[in-house]
Amino acid sequence: MNTSSQHQKSMINTIIDGIAGIFLPIVSLLSAAGILKGIIAVLIATDVLIKESDNYLVLNAMADSLFYFLPMLLAYTSAKKFGANPFTAIVIAGIFLYPSLNHILESGQTVEFFHIPLKGVTYHSSVIPIILASALLTFVEKFLNKIFPDMVKGFLTPLLCIIFVGFVTLFLFGPIGMVIGDFLANIYEYIYNFSPIISGALLGTVIQPMVIFGFHWSFILIGMNNIAVLGSDTVLALMGPAVFAQAGAGLAVFLKSKDTKFKSICASSILSALFGITEPIMFGVNLPRKKPMIAVCIGGGIGGAIAGYSGAKAIAFAFPSLASLPVFYGDGFLLYILSDVIAAIIAFIIAYCLKFKVDLAK
Repeated sequence: MNTSSQHQKSMINTIIDGIAGIFLPIVSLLSAAGILKGIIAVLIATDVLIKESDNYLVLNAMADSLFYFLPMLLAYTSAKKFGANPFTAIVIAGIFLYPSLNHILESGQTVEFFHIPLKGVTYHSSVIPIILASALLTFVEKFLNKIFPDMVKGFLTPLLCIIFVGFVTLFLFGPIGMVIGDFLANIYEYIYNFSPIISGALLGTVIQPMVIFGFHWSFILIGMNNIAVLGSDTVLALMGPAVFAQAGAGLAVFLKSKDTKFKSICASSILSALFGITEPIMFGVNLPRKKPMIAVCIGGGIGGAIAGYSGAKAIAFAFPSLASLPVFYGDGFLLYILSDVIAAIIAFIIAYCLKFKVDLAK
């Protein structure tokens, strides 16, 4: 491998590692809030909950607060990942979520800051601006800490960081984030609209192998961006069947195994996969035996195609699982559930029929 290829691979790995490091600490919270939003949607659709009621007002605040203030959580995790002061990053995130300023910017109006126009941008639930701001904060902090003596840098560094990085975010990163976000959403929508079935088949086939290398985080980022920009997302729906395919293939391995201890590992891993965590069953059960992963890819691809045909969408972020099914409630919901079931059944049948060494030597 030449130096250029190694450098490109290193950059890709760094970016993926960065994205994973930023989102992993809040994944469980995101899923919990997403599931609650899905449950609320089901309650409204079944007339158990009325949108105009106080009950809805309180429950919706519980479900939506994390997504609305997502930039502040990402400020902390991204600053920790980049090596900046996380509390300074949170204050910077708070600038563009500050109610009086946020209200004007989200209405699309331009704010004049010392005759410099700050373009109206929607910052709540955004992802890209605060990540860019935290990255810049890292460099600015290091520079200022080098030039200031210890006596003053304790208050001068955060003061100048808040002013400078806050201004750059409002003037540059906000509009850039909006452009990038819209671009990603539009590109994905174009591909998806060209053929939801093909999109589902391709993503469903490759998404679990991508987890091995961490590449799936790029799609997670697109999914979160789609929810922020478009209000819903189909990426998560297309990823769902492959998750259940892992559980189906794992069940086949469980039934074929004669090792009681390993069967116990299989059982716990299957349960974990059904609730959206596929790493235990992939790395501990299916991947070491290779052929079950083929079954996962086939089942995920077929299920993904059906999910694409269903038109199901996630109304909030949550990793696909049994618990997060309410997130996909809406058009195509029943067909989406069927796509998950079919993916699991196909993966199970193929894995059960394929010949491979189940109980590996220790």
